[in-house]
Amino acid sequence: MNKIKQTRPWWALLVAAVSLTAMAQPPQAGPPPQPANQLTLRQAINTALGKNPAAALAQAGQNAAKAGVDASRTAWLPQLGFTEDISRGNDPVYAFGTRLRQQRFTQQNFALNELNKPTPIGNFATRLNGQWMLFDWLGREKRIKSAKDYQASAASMGEDANQQIVLHVVEAYQSVLYAQRRLKVAQQEQATAKALLHDAQTRVKAGLAVDSDVLTAQVNLSQREQETIAAQGDVDTAWAGLEAAMGVSGTPRRTLAPIPPRNYPANPLTQDIDQALKVRPDLKALRQQNSAQRAQVSAARRDFLPQVDAYGSWETDRDTFAGDGGNNWVAGVQLKLDILPLGKRAHLLAAKAKQQQAEARQRAGEQAIRLAVEKAWTAQRTAELQVKTAKAAMAQAAESLRILRNRYHAGLATMTDLLRAEDAERRSQNDYWRAVYGNTVAYTQLMYATGNLTPAAAEALQ
Repeated sequence: MNKIKQTRPWWALLVAAVSLTAMAQPPQAGPPPQPANQLTLRQAINTALGKNPAAALAQAGQNAAKAGVDASRTAWLPQLGFTEDISRGNDPVYAFGTRLRQQRFTQQNFALNELNKPTPIGNFATRLNGQWMLFDWLGREKRIKSAKDYQASAASMGEDANQQIVLHVVEAYQSVLYAQRRLKVAQQEQATAKALLHDAQTRVKAGLAVDSDVLTAQVNLSQREQETIAAQGDVDTAWAGLEAAMGVSGTPRRTLAPIPPRNYPANPLTQDIDQALKVRPDLKALRQQNSAQRAQVSAARRDFLPQVDAYGSWETDRDTFAGDGGNNWVAGVQLKLDILPLGKRAHLLAAKAKQQQAEARQRAGEQAIRLAVEKAWTAQRTAELQVKTAKAAMAQAAESLRILRNRYHAGLATMTDLLRAEDAERRSQNDYWRAVYGNTVAYTQLMYATGNLTPAAAEALQ
């Protein structure tokens, strides 16, 4: 007892030292870093959003729409023009007016011979003129609103393009994972076939099997080798699809981070449909286009009303380019009314037709989205059930193969029975992983159908 009491301080010192060491260590900053050669789903998505041509195309559309807004706002600015005119002639009216504008008219220019047959005269005229629309019954405002709606539509289409890119990357990423999983299963089955051939040869030598078992095992090994070759080709094809989705080519292959099997959250179908009708960016774009066309119709109607403009000009006329001369100016306000607006009537009818098209596209888009959500919702529920069924079937096939192997080694089953069980076990593995990856893709497609497939949402899959 005394020895135990003496050792207690040592234990206390040891505990204290361990505690101080733990406190001295810096806290963990988060999950461990990814391997340098690993490509995560978020990294693939970020690469695609930066390099996929579809993203560049969407950005160009947004830039064009922004330029359209800037162009529509120029209607508020005055129009200014500059003209430098050089002329020479002896037309009586031209000669008389030129001398007046040059302020070089004298008494002798009133002579009849000078008026009827003037000597040729040259003129260097410099003119500045401007015009400014003062009032057009809010037509400019309606056209600016239409341009802004088209700009918002382009932004919504850009968001939809990004979501499509994310969807394609997830699908391609999953295709590579599934192809790699199939290759792994094929390689395992090939190794098993080699072991089975060796076992058959050993059993024949021992007199426990016949030569036909060896031949059957050799045929089985050949089939497994062909499946491995085909699986490797599927991996190469899937990688090409992933590179195309990312907008790159010829890059070194990196290890993909796995996407583990999981049960995804489920919402009622009506809730997903309502969500899609509210937030789908492509439907937002159709609604914004419809609003833009309504503004265009309103602007076309205002073209029939009077327009008030202000105008002005300043001019200097000289007999030589650098010489002195006269100058004059004029300014005024004018009211313009088109009393035969046949072209404007046709323009209004065209604007109304385009508005009807926009309304029809919006209704068609809403119906298509409802159908897409229902299809994606049903597909995701089906895929989830398939995962459960495939998992149970895989366990059953593995147990059946274990029993048949034991029976084969005991001489109670034939090589054909064993190979049939191995085929069933291999198919069950492929079916399971196809269901797992199909479930993830189906859920991703449902997120896109509801308009929620952002890069962050896709990253949560991993």
